[in-house]
This record gives sequence, structure tokens and C-alpha cells, in this order.
Amino acid sequence: MTAATAKEQRGFESEVRQLLDLVINSLYSNREIFLRELVSNASDAADKLRFLALSDDSLYEGDADLAVDIDFDEKAGTVTVRDNGIGMSREEVIANLGTIAKSGTREFFGALSGDARKDSQLIGQFGVGFYAAFIVADRVTVTTRKAGEPAAHGVRWESDGKGEYSIETVERAQRGTEIVLHLKEDAKEFANGWRLRDISKRYSDHISIPVRMPKGGDEEGSEVVNQATAMWTRSKNELTDEEYREFYKHVSHDFGDPLRWVHSKVEGKLEYTTLFYLPAQAPFDLWDREAKHGVKLYVQRVFIMDDAEELLPRYLRFVRGIIDTSDLPLNVSREILQKNKALETIRAASVKKVLGLIEELAGSEDYPKFWQAFGRVLKEGVVEDFANKERIAKLLRFASTHDEQGEQPPLVGLDDYIGRMGDDQDAIYYIVSDSLATARNSPQLEGFRDRGIEVLLMHDPIDEWLVGHLTEYGGKPLKSVLQADLEPVAGADAEKAGEQADNGVLARIRSALGERVADVRASHRLTASPACLVSGGEQMSANLERMLRAAGQDVPESKRILEINLGHPMLRVLDTIEDGERFEHWATLLHEQSILAEGGRLDDPAGFVRRMNEVVLELAGQPG
Repeated sequence: MTAATAKEQRGFESEVRQLLDLVINSLYSNREIFLRELVSNASDAADKLRFLALSDDSLYEGDADLAVDIDFDEKAGTVTVRDNGIGMSREEVIANLGTIAKSGTREFFGALSGDARKDSQLIGQFGVGFYAAFIVADRVTVTTRKAGEPAAHGVRWESDGKGEYSIETVERAQRGTEIVLHLKEDAKEFANGWRLRDISKRYSDHISIPVRMPKGGDEEGSEVVNQATAMWTRSKNELTDEEYREFYKHVSHDFGDPLRWVHSKVEGKLEYTTLFYLPAQAPFDLWDREAKHGVKLYVQRVFIMDDAEELLPRYLRFVRGIIDTSDLPLNVSREILQKNKALETIRAASVKKVLGLIEELAGSEDYPKFWQAFGRVLKEGVVEDFANKERIAKLLRFASTHDEQGEQPPLVGLDDYIGRMGDDQDAIYYIVSDSLATARNSPQLEGFRDRGIEVLLMHDPIDEWLVGHLTEYGGKPLKSVLQADLEPVAGADAEKAGEQADNGVLARIRSALGERVADVRASHRLTASPACLVSGGEQMSANLERMLRAAGQDVPESKRILEINLGHPMLRVLDTIEDGERFEHWATLLHEQSILAEGGRLDDPAGFVRRMNEVVLELAGQPG
């Protein structure tokens, strides 16, 4: 026996062992999904073979009738799921059954709570596929051969799901994969024809290839137990909501139900069918822009690909579903897709369909849930999709200062904001910070709150780029409260502030801080804080500077303007200090407090602590 054919014992990745333990213990109350997952995988294997056979017909090996067979043996306590799809090589078996090659794995395990009910939702969101077999089986045997490989290149994999698996090379005449589940004692109910037939009918009616089972009673042979037609080709009138939901679970490998879907058939110059779903939960690889996402492309009901950006733009990568058309060649390549005018038309119409579906959702109580999951991704559309920029902007939601009774401010749309604007307000005001708390507590908001002017509180990393591209909405410019030329105070208050500015303290602070600031001036926006920093003109915000530096960008140091609240008690104390060194300490503290208040980092934290302690001791009448 050679090394290539020897039976080898291998250990699962630690993540696989942890996932298996979770699957076995958390999904116990929903055990029958094992069959849905295995049949769904078998259907995918058939789709892949059909696509590859377009350019190499020999892969069919003389058998082009693709199907999934479900068999059982009550006496032996086994259930078998068999397909004649693409199959797997030895390397693919190790990669697919022994490891989890999925981004977001660490985040997934970090999000688990230990509560079986809650964790079962997360497991469904992450996707478990083949590992669902261990919900009902205490031993699983997989025998497979990749299409086009010799019979001697068959592979057998076996495990009890407790940490190790064996793998060996075997003789296998039939291409495709056979999975034998050796059922646990308390799962023997599944080795029953009626039970399996009921589950198969419920979970596989939407699958486009036949799912076969042995005929009942004394009859020999097998019969097809599903409709075996592409679900999306059927009329909407004959499809139930439950069938739509089950098809979503098939194409998404999500355990949960979708929030909404839209199914349409277009006839005329172009003929195509689309079925799009909005998920209720975000997958853990949502932020991996290189991961395969979303919508599957079919040509004449033959699966072609599922990771082409040409189908939908990246900012809609959370959408699941299918596009099926007769107006592309069956041997379509990615290069053809990039240049194809028909697909450009289908893509543009599909974007409109999806945005229409989100608009419909926006008027419902489910929208906050959708926004929580996918809002940050949707914001990318304002930057990436100029043609639909205004339409996407209408769907955006932000925290704001409108109603701050609770810990979490309510989310508001731009139309809501404009509807509440006063007659004398001509702009939409916003602040961008690194967290909601920092934005909400920013000193720059004091004057706006004092005069009842609403401010949008933006705190997602993408918001800096968003406002760089969304400069106006509904005829109203978007303005940052951090810009130095923004003066919400008017009339007598402004005149009073101007008079206070003449008392000389500003010039002394300016002299004390020197090159650390661009200027020092009286504030028209502060009511409770002694000072704040603002940006001048088109200057980059401090938050954007920090983000770029964190990303490794070389950002030149920029000086900002220190605004002083001349009516604050601290400034009255400062004005009485004649000693130059003490005055500089107080002025430096003002500057450093302003940096901290906007979420910045100090160059000399220890120096700040020392100066603060000296001032506290001085005011307490104690020697420093």
C-alpha cells in the first residue's frame, strides 16, 4: 500500500471542533435541517458539473442525467444522500470537510453567547452545510470521486465528529459523492421512508434537479419526490411564501427567513427572470470585499457563476437570489460579461428592483433591523453609484440630536431632517466622529442645541467619505459643525461675543500656544464648554486625519483653530493670571482638553496629567 492510498488519521481544525460541538448541542431542536443542508450541497455539486461540462462534455462520463438520491436502512439505522455531481478530489475533501475556509470565523466565535437558542441563530447565519450531518449522526462516511478522474482516485472520509477523521484513497466507479449517516439512537426516526419523504418534499421542492427516493411498499425502483423544475421559472401565482422562504435558504445557506423578496419576469427585446432577497442578518464575511457573495447567474437555467460583480454592484453584496436569462451564450465568461450590453441592461434594471424593494421596506417596522445589518454597506452606494445617488441617499439613516431621551438616539432620514428644519435654516448640519458617544457629547453641538437646530451624529468609518460625496440633498447643502465659518449665533449675542473678544485674553492664548494652533478666536457656538477645535475652510477633519494615519497613509500635520468661550468661568480665571508660565499651563490645558473632547490623542499624555494635577492642587490651596 503506497502513501497515496494509505488510510490516514487527521485532526480537525480547532474551529471545526468548536463548530461541531455547537451544531450538535445548539441545533438539537431543529434536527431535520440536516437533510436540507445535504441536499442543497448535492444540488450545488450538480450545478458545478453542468457548468464545467459546457466546455468539457467528457466530464459527464456518459451520464448527463443529474439527480440526488436519498436512501435509508431502518435495520442498520442509516440514511444515505447520493449525488452524481462534480465530486471531490482528496485535497478538496481535506479542505472542505476538515477546515473552515471562511472569513469572519473569529468574529463568529466571539459573538457566541452560550445560550443555545441565540447561538442557533448565529450558527445559521454563519452556515454549517455538511456539518449539519452530525446533528443526527454519531458517525458519517463520505465516499467521493471528482468527475473526469480515474476510478482509482476515489476518496473515503469518515469521522465521529469528536476531533479526528480518517481519509483514504479507494476505488470508485461512480463520480459524485455519497454520504452515509449512521444515526444516533435518538435519531433513528429519520431512517423512515415516510419521514424522509415529508422532509424532502418540504425542503427540496424548489431544487431544479430530481430528488429521488425508493418507492413505498413492495414497489421496486425509485420515484421523484420534488417538482424538479427551477423554482423561479414557475408563476408567482402558484408559489407560496413558504416555498419562497425555502428557496432563500437554499441559495443563501442561511437558517433564518428573509425580510423581503421580489420576483419578476421580463419579456420583450430581452428575456430574463430575477428573484432577489433581502436577508434579515448580515453574514460574517460581509466586509470581505473579495468573498463570493450574493446573486447567482443562470443562463437558460444552467448555473454559470455566483461571484460576478457584473450582476449587482458591490454595495448590494448582501442581496441573495438569482438572475436567469436566455440572452447570453451558455459558455459566457467573465470577460464577455464585462462587455455585454444585454447584461448592462439587466444589471441596471436589477439595481432598480432591489432599491425599490429596500424603499418598500423603509416604510415598515423591519427597516431598523435591516439598517442595523446593512446600512454601512448601503452607504457605499452614494460613493459608487452616481446614477442612483439621490435614491440611495433617501434610504440613509443617522442618529441625530432630535430626540435624545434614551441611550440610543432614534435613527432619522434626510427627509425627516428637512421636514423639521426652521424657516431660517438653510443647511443640513452634521458632525462626524469615531463613536456615537464622542459625537453626541461634542462641545461643538452646544450652540446648535441651545437654538434648537438638529445635528446628524455620524460615527461610521465610511461617513467621512460619504459626506465628501453627498454634499447636498433635497436642495440643501450638508455642512459640518466643525467648520470654522459656521456661526449659528446671530444678532445681539454675536455683538456681545465680539466685544468680549477685545479684552486681550485671546491674543495672550494665541501667543502661549504659538505654532500648535492656526488661530485662536472667540466662539459663537460654545455655551457650556470653555474651548473647542474647529477646521478652517476646506481643511481635512481631525477624524479623517486619524483614520488615514491608522490606515498607514502619510498625512501632513495640520493646525486647527481653537475657539474660546469667553463667558466660561475658566476664561475669567485665566484672564487674571499674570505669571507667564502659569498662563501657558492653563492655555495648554485648554488646547489639550479640546483635543480629548473630539476623540483625539495627546502627544504628551503624561504632561497633561502633570499640568492638570498642578492646577487642581493650586485651586485647592495646596503646594504643588
